[in-house]
Amino acid sequence: MAGDMSIGCAALKRSSKLRSCTSAADTDSMRVPSDHRDNGSLVKPPPVPPQNMRGGLRVYKIVILGDGGVGKSAVTLQFVSHSFLDYHDPTIEDSYQQQAVIDNEAALLDILDTAGQVEFTAMRDQYMRCGEGFIICYSVTDRHSFQEASEYRKLITRVRLSEDIPLVLIANKVDLESQRRVTTEEGRNLANQFGCPFFETSAALRHYIDEAFYTLVREIRRKEMQKALGTDSNSEKIHTGRRSRWWRIRSIFALVFRRRRNLN
Repeated sequence: MAGDMSIGCAALKRSSKLRSCTSAADTDSMRVPSDHRDNGSLVKPPPVPPQNMRGGLRVYKIVILGDGGVGKSAVTLQFVSHSFLDYHDPTIEDSYQQQAVIDNEAALLDILDTAGQVEFTAMRDQYMRCGEGFIICYSVTDRHSFQEASEYRKLITRVRLSEDIPLVLIANKVDLESQRRVTTEEGRNLANQFGCPFFETSAALRHYIDEAFYTLVREIRRKEMQKALGTDSNSEKIHTGRRSRWWRIRSIFALVFRRRRNLN
């Protein structure tokens, strides 16, 4: 009981100090305008940092979509760890983070790999609604996966309606040229239909892996610049809600996979 009282007193002292500091700050703000002149030059208050920051880095929320077996996890692991695994259990990880400097600007890529997560089908609309950019992946050795790429694009369009969403289309496994079933020209034509950049990649050879992710970040930045003049308080509330939903989704993914690892 004595310990609780001492803690309560300490908290009361801190809150009293906070109130007194706040009052002093309010008094100072009444005396000094936000935009004032110092030695004849106009001094403006520092800009408010955006909310989608972590450790001073802008966070880019990226979702990778595509049929099973096209190499989504291999592409992600190659980008994050510069390694290639012949066999990857997608239940080992659910999401990845990677820092990068893109066009002289630091970024933190928060990548959600949806491979093999059948139990999260009900959450698909949620992470499509929260993602800032998407990579749709198909395999050049699997024509069905190429056809399904259009279905994933339709899903994004359905969830995001009229929004112009940053997107990159990649054709993986170009190192298996002898098994190719989809031509480069077909891939380019599909990307033109999507209105997005296109890369033929090889997770095994690390061919155009970084370029695909970097280009997506550039697409996000470009579209943000286009929307900058039209940003208002309502859109900021929408973006804030999407950010909070994104972190809730990541937490659920992490919890499920942690339980799987413990069971194994």
